[in-house]
Amino acid sequence: MTTNNIIVICAFVAYMLMMIIIGVVYSKSTKNNEDYFLGGRNLGGWTAALSAQASDMSGWLLMGLPGSIYLAGTGEVWIAIGLLIGTVLNWYIVSARLRKYTIVAGNSLTIPSFFQNRYRDKKGIIKIVSAVIVAIFFTVYTASAFSSGAKLFATLFSSEENYENVYLIGLIIAALVILIYTFMGGFKAVCTTDFIQGMLMLIAIMTVPIFAYIALTYNEGFASALSAKGVQNPANFLSFVKNDDGSTISAVSVISNLAWGLGYFGMPHILIRFMAVKSDAEIKKSRKVAIVWVIISLIASCCIGLVSRGYLTTELTSATSETSFIRTIQQLFSGNGLLIFIGGIFLCGILAAIMSTADSQLLVTASAVSEDMYKGVIKKNATEKNALFVGKIAVIVVAVIAFFIALDPNSSIMGLVSDAWAGFGSAFGPVILLALFWKRSTLAGAVSGMAVGALTVIFWDYIPVAGGETLYASTGLYSLILGFAFGLIVNLVVSLCTKKPEKEILDEFDSIKTLKI
Repeated sequence: MTTNNIIVICAFVAYMLMMIIIGVVYSKSTKNNEDYFLGGRNLGGWTAALSAQASDMSGWLLMGLPGSIYLAGTGEVWIAIGLLIGTVLNWYIVSARLRKYTIVAGNSLTIPSFFQNRYRDKKGIIKIVSAVIVAIFFTVYTASAFSSGAKLFATLFSSEENYENVYLIGLIIAALVILIYTFMGGFKAVCTTDFIQGMLMLIAIMTVPIFAYIALTYNEGFASALSAKGVQNPANFLSFVKNDDGSTISAVSVISNLAWGLGYFGMPHILIRFMAVKSDAEIKKSRKVAIVWVIISLIASCCIGLVSRGYLTTELTSATSETSFIRTIQQLFSGNGLLIFIGGIFLCGILAAIMSTADSQLLVTASAVSEDMYKGVIKKNATEKNALFVGKIAVIVVAVIAFFIALDPNSSIMGLVSDAWAGFGSAFGPVILLALFWKRSTLAGAVSGMAVGALTVIFWDYIPVAGGETLYASTGLYSLILGFAFGLIVNLVVSLCTKKPEKEILDEFDSIKTLKI
């Protein structure tokens, strides 16, 4: 092992030990399920904002998106634009009302329990369906985070000969550290670490592309640097509407990328942050902080992909493009021990992005199993202690399954995130919006819309029906568009065709308008 690697490892160890210590500290204040899953609904504005956005972006922000732009150019930024629009709408439309409604509706601790309380589902059907969807798609989402961590370690510490072995070691380390502090400290530990990780991500993602651009353009122009690295037409590479070969980016591609914004309305790990904020005033503060953070981070992420294409001395392929940020840091911060250690801290920003999402996903999955399946259906008289224990066991089980999904070193971070994002957005997005803003929405409409949305994504992305290809592969249309649309339409139609909600439900719905908490 080289001296450079030892220095970077020291930075990693210091960072990961700090995350584990936070888990130990907060484990002492975790007494019940509300503490473990919602932190006692006592999040401050800054913590809520950075926790929500850090858990949202994951390794996708620092690896998946820059990798796509590295290969295809500025035309891929339509995803970032869609995500920004979705973030703004989610904070301004959903956050405050969801927080109030979950308190009024039986002090709901999870999204599935909110659905059950909102629709007075005495049989727990919607709770079970929701919990199953959470478990399925979050296992895939967590696998993307584990894969990001493994690729980070393999890129830094391996050669071509031992890449797969180092990938496996990195996968084990990333999974264990995330598992330890999530298992011990619960929601407050996760949100506190997310706050730290959100700040570290922001510093890394802002600083590195600026330094790399300065180094790149010191002796030559950016366009000429791109040409020297194999970009045939820099003007097309930097265009929002053209591919590198001069052809126009298709409308299907632009619409599909913008549609990522729809996913926000159905993301349990983001929605749960809204539920935990302590006051209306803190919600208003949170939305401003969150939106500014997202604008800066998305612009910087896109810049990483563009700058690294001209800056890196080694040309990356589709298999290695998602490591462009890692390799840029390595190349930029080299030469002496201090620079290498600073580079190690910035590399911890990538680790932070990975950990901040995986911990949130594990926690939400645990809450679905503990609160919604075990305590909600299997053993309704379960004690807080037993339910909390089941939730922690669920954290371990999901982590193990996600670990095996992520074992393939060639798995695409972008692909895994895309599938999970579409699943949640299609299943939960329409239900959340209609539950919050349409009093005529019924239990039957919500359950059927949720099921149709989830099944549409599975059918579109995984079932080969078009000449041996999936419909996504043959059309290029993102499944979230169809899943969200079908889920919304089915929810509306079935609700209108079924009995009007009871007066108690309607009165509760109307009470949210004037409620201040």
